[in-house]
Amino acid sequence: MTEQPRGPFFKLDGKVAFVTGAGQGLGEAIAYRLAACGAKVGVFDLDGEKAAHVALECSGVGLQGSVTSEEDVERGLRYLEEQFGPPQIVVNNAGILGHVGPCWDLDAEKMRQVMEVNLIGTFLVCHAVLPGMLERKYGRIINIASIAGREGNADLIPYSTSKAAVIALTKSIAKSVGGKGDIAVNCISPALLDTPMWESLPKTVADSLVATVPVGRVGTTEEVAGLVHYLSSSESSLTTGQCYNVNGGPAGD
Repeated sequence: MTEQPRGPFFKLDGKVAFVTGAGQGLGEAIAYRLAACGAKVGVFDLDGEKAAHVALECSGVGLQGSVTSEEDVERGLRYLEEQFGPPQIVVNNAGILGHVGPCWDLDAEKMRQVMEVNLIGTFLVCHAVLPGMLERKYGRIINIASIAGREGNADLIPYSTSKAAVIALTKSIAKSVGGKGDIAVNCISPALLDTPMWESLPKTVADSLVATVPVGRVGTTEEVAGLVHYLSSSESSLTTGQCYNVNGGPAGD
């Protein structure tokens, strides 16, 4: 009879994580979760004070910078490696909501601003960490997308478009690294979460979004952080190229 494995499972002891947009909201919850499970966490955020505060709380290291800057990303990763070692876990969470309103009130510059952070920023981090993961033949990348990227939203055109692109980027990278080691690349599409981004939405838009959620409530950041935890673990090695909904069950799932 085969001996059954015994927990605890999904331990991250000895692992190093790099989490972007981790100074508040979902990124903060993810940083705390990974640290609580044993990882050493690099807390990367545009707001250096917030990054330092979260890092202090989770015994990590605060890293100030913008995901839109290759120099900032590389500097942050270099400092993280000096302190803890190269990251085996990368969570691309940094993002902005951008323009809220119909397409005809949108201009190209507002579109570019959102794409630069949400898509190009995610790409730049992946581009920076993948050579090391391929060399070590191990890595976990989790990109935070959105239900808006799967279904579109009439009032969130730049955001929806950028998150749809993040989903495609995730699937493409997963295929490109497939068979080159134990490297898994996935994304998560949350719906409404109790974050500063949610609080910034106009009430009419927020109410219309809640009305589409069968469970009838906004999700918590901890609910998403739990899935990030699993996808960050060594047990998730067969799970790659997927986009997971954490959204309360809207139609179309």
